[in-house]
Amino acid sequence: MKRFLECGKIVTTHGLRGEVKVQPWCDSPEELAEWETLYLDKGDTEVTVERARVQKNMVILKLAGVDRVEDAQLLRGRILYLDRTMEELEEGVYYIQDLLGMEVRDADTGTLYGELVDVTETGANDVYHIRFADGKVRLIPAIPQVVISVDVEAARMEIRPLEGLFDDAAL
Repeated sequence: MKRFLECGKIVTTHGLRGEVKVQPWCDSPEELAEWETLYLDKGDTEVTVERARVQKNMVILKLAGVDRVEDAQLLRGRILYLDRTMEELEEGVYYIQDLLGMEVRDADTGTLYGELVDVTETGANDVYHIRFADGKVRLIPAIPQVVISVDVEAARMEIRPLEGLFDDAAL
């Protein structure tokens, strides 16, 4: 399990005093703006956030030591990371990066359905994309009636598909 998780990308500079504009990859721009410490270089370089604000679904950050537009320019295109150990997730809440690549099995029979390859956030509930052995991607709702268990450490998810959900699948 990765300690440092991608949380956004610095897309451009903002103003003349070293601020950067970040495209957030979190659940919301507000969530990214709450962090006081972020990281560059896959977690190797710690950066302190002096201030942050949300502007039109983007986050404007002022990072310590980045005081001129020329300094900020050097950060364009860089990925920001957060340290997962700094936040306790609620029961049943997972980082998308931890879900991707999980094997998905039937909770009752143990039958391997495939691999979780993508997550779509719809608002009501997430939708998990599972690639079956035949190459087709099938979708399941991420709801308690379907997702029975998730083991991040073992990279395994057990599901109980709703009736008719995989009718086109040759299992």
